[in-house]
Amino acid sequence: MASSDWGYDGKNGPEQWSKLYPIANGNNQSPIDIKTSEAKRDTSLKPISVSYNPATAKEIVNVGHSFHVNFEDSNNQSVLKGGPLSDGYRLSQFHFHWGSTNDGGSEHTVDGVKYSGELHLVHWNSAKYPNIADAISKADGLAIIGVLMKLGQANPNLQKVLDALSSVKTKGKRAPFTNFDPSILLPASLDYWSYAGSLTHPPLHESVTWFICKESISVSPEQLAQFRSLLSSAEGETPVPILHNNRPPQPLKGRTVKASF
Repeated sequence: MASSDWGYDGKNGPEQWSKLYPIANGNNQSPIDIKTSEAKRDTSLKPISVSYNPATAKEIVNVGHSFHVNFEDSNNQSVLKGGPLSDGYRLSQFHFHWGSTNDGGSEHTVDGVKYSGELHLVHWNSAKYPNIADAISKADGLAIIGVLMKLGQANPNLQKVLDALSSVKTKGKRAPFTNFDPSILLPASLDYWSYAGSLTHPPLHESVTWFICKESISVSPEQLAQFRSLLSSAEGETPVPILHNNRPPQPLKGRTVKASF
């Protein structure tokens, strides 16, 4: 999905994405601002549960606008279930979004409040599709857990991930990243808001069942600085740090946000 025809600044930033990806103006775009007073408590929503096998963690890759930690997803070893999902969804990767300053960097906002960053754990519908490439454009193809990161104490559970960034400093670099259980990054409570949305960067497919955790996790100023030290430039090019990679909230356009709590 790495491509140089879009980015987060000026001439190829989020305001321009619709020129190349008309779906950017679609009816189910993400992220959104979650208005807690308008979220509907849905008693039929099941709790979500994750069972992740640390042995499925595979590698960390600099994709030029962020980094991905990729997982072995050829079988059901690391799976998300529950909520409105009828099937288990397999974990493919997780990644983060952050901002150029500590007071904003999350993609989703809650009652207009921005957080310092956001973690996305990306899962695909392995009951219906053979792989994530096939699932990514289908309406029921993806399920993403979003975790808001709030400025505060250093988060020790993030540190193994941040320590690995030095090995993938430049675009296209990849390094082994093994024996990691991403559930340690989740908040204690998995109460969530859920809605139908999209990928938050091109190709912006409207294929995502979103779960935004009500409870945030902490991140320190020093840890946010580590995210921003990642480069969007390739080795040998003039270093360009990824200072921010968050799309602003998109119009709700009549969608309902459901609350599990």
